[in-house]
Amino acid sequence: MSLPPGFLDELRDRVPISRIVGRKVTWDLRKSNQGKGDWWAPCPFHHEKTASFHVDDQKGFFYCFGCQAKGDALSFLREAEGLGFMEAVEVMASEAGLQMPERDPRAQERSDRRTQLVDVMEAAVRHFRLQLQTGPAGAAREYLERRGLDAATLERFEIGFAPDQRGHMTAALKAKGISDAQLVETGLAIRPDDGGAIYDRFRGRIMFPIRDARGRAIAFGGRAMDPNARAKYLNSPETPLFDKGRNLYNLGPARAAVGKGAPLLVAEGYMDVIALARAGFEGAVAPLGTAITEEQLRLMWRVAPEPVIALDGDAAGLRAAMRLIDLAMPMIGPGQALRFALLPAGQDPDDLIRTEGPGAMARILDAARPMVDLLWRRETEGRDFDSPERKAALDKTLRETIARIEDKSTRDHYTTEIRRLRWELFGGRKGAGRLSSWGTQKGGSDAEGARRGGRSALKSASAPARASVFVAGDPGEPMLEAMVLAICARYPELVPQVCSRLERLEPVDLDRAALVHDLLAGAPISEAGRAALETILSDAHVRTIPPLRHAGDAAKTAIILGNALDRLESFRAARAEIARAEAEIAGLADEGLTWRVGQLARARDRADHPPMEDTSDLGENRSELSREMARLKEEFTQKTRS
Repeated sequence: MSLPPGFLDELRDRVPISRIVGRKVTWDLRKSNQGKGDWWAPCPFHHEKTASFHVDDQKGFFYCFGCQAKGDALSFLREAEGLGFMEAVEVMASEAGLQMPERDPRAQERSDRRTQLVDVMEAAVRHFRLQLQTGPAGAAREYLERRGLDAATLERFEIGFAPDQRGHMTAALKAKGISDAQLVETGLAIRPDDGGAIYDRFRGRIMFPIRDARGRAIAFGGRAMDPNARAKYLNSPETPLFDKGRNLYNLGPARAAVGKGAPLLVAEGYMDVIALARAGFEGAVAPLGTAITEEQLRLMWRVAPEPVIALDGDAAGLRAAMRLIDLAMPMIGPGQALRFALLPAGQDPDDLIRTEGPGAMARILDAARPMVDLLWRRETEGRDFDSPERKAALDKTLRETIARIEDKSTRDHYTTEIRRLRWELFGGRKGAGRLSSWGTQKGGSDAEGARRGGRSALKSASAPARASVFVAGDPGEPMLEAMVLAICARYPELVPQVCSRLERLEPVDLDRAALVHDLLAGAPISEAGRAALETILSDAHVRTIPPLRHAGDAAKTAIILGNALDRLESFRAARAEIARAEAEIAGLADEGLTWRVGQLARARDRADHPPMEDTSDLGENRSELSREMARLKEEFTQKTRS
């Protein structure tokens, strides 16, 4: 229906948003300013202890600084109570004391029809529950008893039974005045293609009512008692009430439990949810006979920012988890994450709880892993990376997958974590430190001849012209390397940011090489690594750099570390070029050599400007280095002419 102009504005003017929200939250009166209509409370959309949910009566909006939920009073009613738009408007109008405009006849007809269909479904719930107490349901009762479902559980989840008769339910409901058309429209009955009499869709099955977030019966799930049945579980078809990709089993009770502090658990089926709830895990839900959909993911995130996916520990469960990664990857970000609880092989939550008790399930949930771990497992488990090509294929696949994450901060953290996992996989192998790095840094190392040739060519740089983090003198490669290793040992949280560059270090001795390995692996520092670190810290020049002299700002320390690595890499690049130049001088030299060395000097000069701030300066005498490169150019030119 259409609303008259200004009607919604009048509703918002008459009803403060705090009145609507206040029915669902407990205000933090110490933080709130009631006189100004400024209200704070713990967020009703995700579990928290602090009041990060803000309501502003003057602006008419709410916003959560934790999960980023936001909107006006109408959107709050829709999200918090599962109301449709017009239903939310009706609630607001009732609060404001306003008469709702006359409905469009067609809209009124649709609303009335949905109400009638809900009434039909409720009648079916009552019918199936009564049938569970009859003689033909004896086998069903025995099965439920074997599964540990007592009378209280049957009552709580309204479990019923559909007799194995073609027209039992349709006859009973038609006797109550329900029409054939309504039975077919709700999916309870099927009309044959030949136009014959309708018949029951559910026969010989234990019946599980499916309710929406507001508690209205909208569908059924039926478990077959016949082991030879075509489908073990049968759900209602799509109807005006039921869209299986947009609903979750047990959503309403689970949302209430999450609001009281329970985690949101996503299991595979009805019996899993019931077993979890009986064991005290009240925030359990399940998709409805299909793989989790994008709409169901968004529905979960409206209930909790980090649902735990507890899928069966069999091949099918793992496949479902792996598929979910691809679905969720573009959608994850702050307040929208997933964790995965992988059960023992061949067990589902119901099996585990019945055989080992709730404590075993609690341990599984406590050990739930973030999605990045499952992504890594998917791409590496059971595969051999014994060639550069296979490693490159892994890198390419992971890059492409992570590139689908839209939130930049989350994407960056995934990149860092994958780098760490990659080092754990390859770091212990011979030559692993030489592998090209995963991520945005380019790998590669200098040729052995370049490492040997011209090593001393750039070690004669004179003292810095301005204040430096070193006491005196321009650090050569061993000193820069010592500085890098000392900072990484003191600030291990910075290692993931530079791990690809640490892999390309060329340590001056075996002890330093051991220290590099320990830092990259995130392992306790070995005896050899400790020996290297003690030697490094015994040098007064290293001890006096600001990050080691006292606890420094992490951001500034990261800049100092990055600058030290920049200089090490520029030393290596210059050394490799000079080695190639010297080789040409010894053989056939031409003007191309002169041009290349000159280009190197100019490139170095350009790369070193503008100068860095003193807080991040490494004491490099940039103008002196440029003059040194020009001097080398001239020297080489003279040699080629002689």
